[in-house]
Amino acid sequence: MAKETIDKLAKALAETLPEGLRSVREDLEKNFRSVLQGGIGKLDLVTREEFEVQQAVLARTREKLDALESRLAGIETKKPAKKKTAKKKSAKKKTASKSKTE
Repeated sequence: MAKETIDKLAKALAETLPEGLRSVREDLEKNFRSVLQGGIGKLDLVTREEFEVQQAVLARTREKLDALESRLAGIETKKPAKKKTAKKKSAKKKTASKSKTE
């Protein structure tokens, strides 16, 4: 998270303090900033740029997967028809050669 964002958030938190604590506002704002930076530092976050790059990679991968699935579906629908035809032809040849020898 950008330092400016953390500073704005720390300042907003300090401004919400009751009037009695306004005298220690600067110290509390520094503490808020430190706590926010420490907490965010512990999180496993990526930058917006890294996220957008991975998003683009995922989109390309999905497109390729869709194309491959379409190709596979086309191949699967064509192959069984060819196999059945080939089996029928070989079966006809076998019965024809049996009848010739008999």
